[in-house]
Amino acid sequence: MPLILLTTKIACPIEVAFDLSRSIDLHEKSTEQTNEKAIAGRTSGLINLGESVTWEATHFGIRQRLSTEITQFERPYHFRDSMVKGAFQRFDHDHNFSEENGLTVMIDRFDYESPLGLLGTIADSLFLKRYMTSLLLKRNNLIQKIAESDPTKYLETDI
Repeated sequence: MPLILLTTKIACPIEVAFDLSRSIDLHEKSTEQTNEKAIAGRTSGLINLGESVTWEATHFGIRQRLSTEITQFERPYHFRDSMVKGAFQRFDHDHNFSEENGLTVMIDRFDYESPLGLLGTIADSLFLKRYMTSLLLKRNNLIQKIAESDPTKYLETDI
């Protein structure tokens, strides 16, 4: 069962990092390379507890759909999005936030199981874990860049 842990330190208030992390619009911007779009459920603004979103994107040359739901939510410290339907066997993505020496510390915990049993395990070791880590790092780098410059574009719809 692969686990991806990433830590990002951001010079912004904890509430800003938390809200940017749940922005549908910012997520779409961070995944432009896969042409990811929210097509059902919450399709813009800030996603909240109990809400779901269905994403459509191209990964490995295949058009795919993935539906997730926000299953845990404690603003501004933690939220979890869990897969409801998609290519993985399952996944839970925990977004944790704390404050440390004037910075917001954002910790992503992406815990997943690939489909297809042994083939999925082989795919994880050959490329999938590295691919997912790269996607999450791009997203986190964009969150950091926007949080430290001008977050209002992605927060104005819910503030």
